Amino acid sequence: MTATMTLTTGRAQASRPVRRSRSRITAGGVIKVMGLALWLLITLFPLYWIVLTSFKSPQTVNRFPIEYWPSEPSIENYTRLFSDANFGVFLGNSALVSLVAGATSTLIALLSSYVIARFEFRGKGAVLIAFLLTQMIPAFIALGPLYTMMTDLGLVDGKFGLILVYIAVCIPFSTVMLRGFFENVPDALEESAMIDGCSRLGALFRILVPVMTPGIIAAFIFNFVNCWNELFLSVVLMQSEENRTVPAALNAFISTFNVDWGSMSAAAVLTILPTMVLFAVASRWIVAGLTAGSVKE
Repeated sequence: MTATMTLTTGRAQASRPVRRSRSRITAGGVIKVMGLALWLLITLFPLYWIVLTSFKSPQTVNRFPIEYWPSEPSIENYTRLFSDANFGVFLGNSALVSLVAGATSTLIALLSSYVIARFEFRGKGAVLIAFLLTQMIPAFIALGPLYTMMTDLGLVDGKFGLILVYIAVCIPFSTVMLRGFFENVPDALEESAMIDGCSRLGALFRILVPVMTPGIIAAFIFNFVNCWNELFLSVVLMQSEENRTVPAALNAFISTFNVDWGSMSAAAVLTILPTMVLFAVASRWIVAGLTAGSVKE
């Protein structure tokens, strides 16, 4: 009887709707929300202003009082980019250089990070420290020696030379990044494949690469964006207009006595769009790359 009453009481309590406690509005919560809203406004306003300026006609860009919405919307700045500035050529140059350099550096970093993660050899720690130190040195410090070396090799003002430089710049960061993913992937995966007859390279590309796909995609995206946005090397190494990349083309809108704000803003919008689309499409792989190979033995 007692057990029956206990069971009935438990069922009655389970059937009662659970009341959710209402979130209480506190001064701290209000301050936090207001702070986040202010931070979001400060972050998005420059982007809004660039887009706004790109749709202003050249006659109204510098109009005073300032217009926070264009009174005479115009796409003249965009049309001038492709009719007068050959901006399509610059976009093509940046796409070619960034894709080839990003893919090649990711492949090389995949192999180098595998060696560092799976093998013990003399000087391994020194190699890793050297890779990390290269990320701390600003690129413009090496511009002089690099330009001299590229001139001696006949690689100045050519896409191939710029691609080689970008590959060399991207490899250290990608190697350190992918090494962490390799160290989190169990050795048993490739050992099982090698027992079944795979070579070491076969186990790498057939077994480990599919497991590490999110991490590899994340590394490629970071390499692509770094090459796409790089300015100093492209300005120094690309001298002719037909070989300019997008950052160098943006820099060309600044003259000694004038800045073409309308055309520069339109070019900036077209420059930002590919990276925004890339991150939007590949966001799930980037997030997954943060936990790639997280299964432990």
